[in-house]
Amino acid sequence: MIKLRNVEKFFAQGVGRSYVLRQIDLDVREGEFISIMGPSGAGKSTLLSILGMFDTSWTGEYWLDSQPVHQLDRKKRGELNKEYIGFVFQSYHLLDHMSVYENLDLPLSYKDVKKSDRQSMVADVLDRFHIVGKKDLFPNQLSGGQQQLVAVARAVIARPKLILADEPTGNLHSAQGREIMEVFKRLNDEGTTIIQVTHSETNAGYGNRVIELADGWLVKKEEGRGHRDEVAGAA
Repeated sequence: MIKLRNVEKFFAQGVGRSYVLRQIDLDVREGEFISIMGPSGAGKSTLLSILGMFDTSWTGEYWLDSQPVHQLDRKKRGELNKEYIGFVFQSYHLLDHMSVYENLDLPLSYKDVKKSDRQSMVADVLDRFHIVGKKDLFPNQLSGGQQQLVAVARAVIARPKLILADEPTGNLHSAQGREIMEVFKRLNDEGTTIIQVTHSETNAGYGNRVIELADGWLVKKEEGRGHRDEVAGAA
C-alpha cells in the first residue's frame, strides 16, 4: 500500500543542512497496524506528516497505492489525501465553533457526499462510538477523552483506507487511552491500515509491527504481535 524510498527531510543551516529524516526506506502492506517509536526529536511526527501529505518539502519517492505522491502537485496530493487518509491529531483539532455533529459532517461535505447519505453516516458513527448524547455539544463542553473519541470518529467517518495517528492517547488518562486503542484495533481487524506514532509500548502492543527512528534514521524494525519486550527502551 505504501512504499517509501530514500525519503529525506532537511533544513538549510548556513552553508550546510540539518537533517530531520535520512534515507528512509519503508514498505507498508494493506491491513497492517504499525507503530513508529523512538525518542523525542527522532523524526516520528515528521514522517507521519509526510505520509499524510501535510509536509511537502521533502525528497525521495513516496508511493501510495501505486500513486507516485512525489510526482503529484499540491492539488492532486490533496485529492489523494481526501480519498485515502484519516488523520488523528494529538491535540484533537476539532473546530470549536461547530457541534460534534457538525465536526463529523464536515469531512463528508468535502467529499461531496449527498446530504441524506451524510446524515445516515453521521448517525452510524455517533452510535458506533457511543457519543449520540454528545452530538449537539461543542468541543469545549467535552472531556479530553470525549474530544479524542470525536476526533477518531471524524477521521474514520469517510471510511479511509489508511488512518494516521500522532500520539492519539498522549493527553488522556489510561482508561481513555485503552478505549481509543480498542477502537483502533477494531478498525484494523475490519481491514483499515493504521500507522501510529507512540511513546507507549502498551499502545504499540495493539499493532503487528514496530519501526524505530533515532536521529532521523530508521534503526530497527520489529515484526509480530507481542513484541513489547523486544522494543523496551524505545520510548
